[in-house]
Amino acid sequence: MIETAREFLTQINNLPSLENKLKTSDHALFVLHDQLNLDVFPKELLDQKPLLVFVESLKYATVIPHHKQKLVYILSAQRHFAIACHNQGFTVLNLFTQGFHADAIAEFLEKYPQINLTYMQPSEWDTRAQMTALADKFGDRVTLIPNNFFIADADKFKSKIKKGYRLENFYRELRKQTGYLMADGKPLGGIWNYDKENRKSLPKNVSIPKIPVIEPDVITQEVIELVKNYLPDNFGRLDQFGYAVTRDCALELAQAFITTRLANFGAYEDAIKVGEPFLFHSVLSPYLNNGLLLPQEICEMAIAAFEQKLAPLNSVEGFVRQILGWREYIHVYYEAQMPQARESNYFEFTNDLPQLYWNANTDLLCLKDAVTHVLNHGYSHHIQRLMVLSNFSNLTNTDPRQLNHWFWLAYIDAYEWVELPNVIGMSTFADGGILASKPYISGGSYINKMSNCCSQCKYDVKQKTGSCACPFNYLYWNFVDQHRDSFAENGRVSLMTNVYEKKTEDEKLAIKESSIHFIVNLDRG
Repeated sequence: MIETAREFLTQINNLPSLENKLKTSDHALFVLHDQLNLDVFPKELLDQKPLLVFVESLKYATVIPHHKQKLVYILSAQRHFAIACHNQGFTVLNLFTQGFHADAIAEFLEKYPQINLTYMQPSEWDTRAQMTALADKFGDRVTLIPNNFFIADADKFKSKIKKGYRLENFYRELRKQTGYLMADGKPLGGIWNYDKENRKSLPKNVSIPKIPVIEPDVITQEVIELVKNYLPDNFGRLDQFGYAVTRDCALELAQAFITTRLANFGAYEDAIKVGEPFLFHSVLSPYLNNGLLLPQEICEMAIAAFEQKLAPLNSVEGFVRQILGWREYIHVYYEAQMPQARESNYFEFTNDLPQLYWNANTDLLCLKDAVTHVLNHGYSHHIQRLMVLSNFSNLTNTDPRQLNHWFWLAYIDAYEWVELPNVIGMSTFADGGILASKPYISGGSYINKMSNCCSQCKYDVKQKTGSCACPFNYLYWNFVDQHRDSFAENGRVSLMTNVYEKKTEDEKLAIKESSIHFIVNLDRG
């Protein structure tokens, strides 16, 4: 059995049996780095034991300077999976290219004209376009099959993605379709959504379980050295890497979440604590987004925990809603809105992304803490992404397309299909309200309520304007003033324009002056 990456790379492509297979094979299956689960591929296809083709693309790793840990994760997980497939009896071909994935596949098909190739629809737009061009070139030698890594049929829902169709509508349809947390056609507990119970701040004395750290094996260590040597200038730190890179380890982490953190996930999913990047979150998104885990099995594990009285309904429903509801919803949104969604900029912001997103150099503790987590782990939980990082971007009139680009490269779980709808559609309101019903912005009071950041920060959350005041306070009201027309049209937030209008002229002037001074003096570029 092949057990290390060096054995894999130096032996597998030079095995006499491989060369014989290449000469005699007539069918190959291309497996992308985010499709690492053969269970979703057609059984009749796998029963033929096709040649499995994997590609390591330098261009994919460099055209966007992805976080170093993200690159280690992608490459190590792919190598582990390729080795596992080989050990299961599949013939595996590993290709390396300085170009994109499709470039390597094109060279392969040209070299072996007797081989036909099947591939599953890529989740990301650019890879999809490149593979479509390849299929056009090679005609009926290339067969496309649907992407089966999602629960919802995007073609069934994507025509509904427009203003007025919200997550809740979609989520209820998926609950009925799957039967998850349903009884006799009705939601368990009598209500569909327990979000109102899931907004608690973190008590001081609550114990936060540690997520098991997966020590890098020989294969992962080899990939770490590869990234250090060849991509030293990419974003993020690589002095600690503890993610799972195999399905078995990912399943262990999923079970650890179910038994140690799911019970408290719901109540505290919106909480923030300085120095705690994970809290009660599952941190399973990296494994869901490359196929090591499947959404159905994770939902069913959580539901089983509820049935076994290991976790309350509000936590289980909240967790299932994140996967069955939100994750599926944004995938449909991506399919419906691409490629035009990439250029969405509803508020027409033009400011560059502040430098603090690259180096965590800021006196605002909530921002410093969030960016530090991203630098260290390629991860921060969803409230830091939404109500700190995206909120600040909006309040400082930052171009949402630059923020979108940063999220894409900075997060270990970020593929364009998942991060773009979250950034462009939800957090920045850059699509003008197709996905979300309001801009996700807040002043310092929200951050103070949900975190312990403000009590340790240089800025005073109780002060509204001036050099010592929390910038979120005056930036929030400045945003309301600047975009009063958008707020007036939206019943959910129009109240805030009325509150702003009741402020004195001196208060309004102080808000404006404090905001202009802060925004102009932000280090950008």
